[in-house]
Amino acid sequence: MIDLGISKLALIGVVALIVIGPEKLPRVARTVGALLGKAQRYVADVKSEVSRSMELEELKKMKDSVESAARDVESSVQSGASDFEKSWSDATAGMEGANAGYDQGSHHDALGSIGSPVHPVYKHPKKNWRVKQKAMPQWYKARAGVRTRTQSGAARVARFRPRSSSAPR
Repeated sequence: MIDLGISKLALIGVVALIVIGPEKLPRVARTVGALLGKAQRYVADVKSEVSRSMELEELKKMKDSVESAARDVESSVQSGASDFEKSWSDATAGMEGANAGYDQGSHHDALGSIGSPVHPVYKHPKKNWRVKQKAMPQWYKARAGVRTRTQSGAARVARFRPRSSSAPR
């Protein structure tokens, strides 16, 4: 690249002053500065586009590696599940034979099946969201004098002000 020092820039400035003239030099300098700014912005845009494309390629490679790892995990889980199902069926096959000779009257659950223990179903207390526990009925609020609607101070004064009889006696 061109090495521009202070001495070379001064020489270029003196030559431009002589060739262009002092009247047109500021306008030419502004035009040259604007063109250099546009060129720098163009170069920066090209650099950013190149870096974005490189990042996109890296992301695509990372995505492919993650997808391949996910496929490997999925295949290992499926093979493990099939192994588990096979061992489970082998283990339960031996138990079915043992239950065939089991005494019929010794252990029955609520449904009458043999050999399965009875476990109560857990029910969390106060889990019925349809019933409000702390709801107060409207008739009780009216009887007890609980305010259900808010009023402004002026409305309250007007409501409870004693009425003067405007009828003559």
